[in-house]
Amino acid sequence: MSNKVRIIGGEWRGRNLPFPDVQGLRPTPARVRETVFNWLQYDLVASRCLDLYAGSGALGMEAASRGAKSVVQVESDAKVCRQLKQNAELVGTSKIKIVQQDVFRYLSGNAEEFDLVFLDPPFAKGYAIQAANWLDDKLWLANHAKIYIEVERQLKLTDLPENWGVLKQKTAGEVAYYLFERIA
Repeated sequence: MSNKVRIIGGEWRGRNLPFPDVQGLRPTPARVRETVFNWLQYDLVASRCLDLYAGSGALGMEAASRGAKSVVQVESDAKVCRQLKQNAELVGTSKIKIVQQDVFRYLSGNAEEFDLVFLDPPFAKGYAIQAANWLDDKLWLANHAKIYIEVERQLKLTDLPENWGVLKQKTAGEVAYYLFERIA
């Protein structure tokens, strides 16, 4: 497997983690992750993280490496989930839980509050706004939770929950990425 993603910081810094070649799977680029985790540096330690559309696992693994208390990675593809489990075993962590399930099915289940959510859905499917609203409506977010959203550059993030404030936003190539905070 030639696809690898490198952990940038924390306990597993420099580790290369493989991920399968699956259509639509595009790991968050290292320079974008560097920026995002600089934004989140004071919010990570002891946080409960939810990584929706986990894919390569780069965001959730990076969060765990940098001190998150727990990370739940939700991914529907069986092959991808097997690799996520192997990667968690590779670094020897029990902080990461992998859930093989459709994101909307997961979000319609019993909610638990998360401090930090990574929302990086497949591009051009229209999942980001619906998932964001479900996170808020179905009580998945702690007060002052941070929500990272990564979407295609041309997508306008309209109709997000009214109590979400934009903290940061940037673009890189075809990607736009945002950090929101949920205000109680």
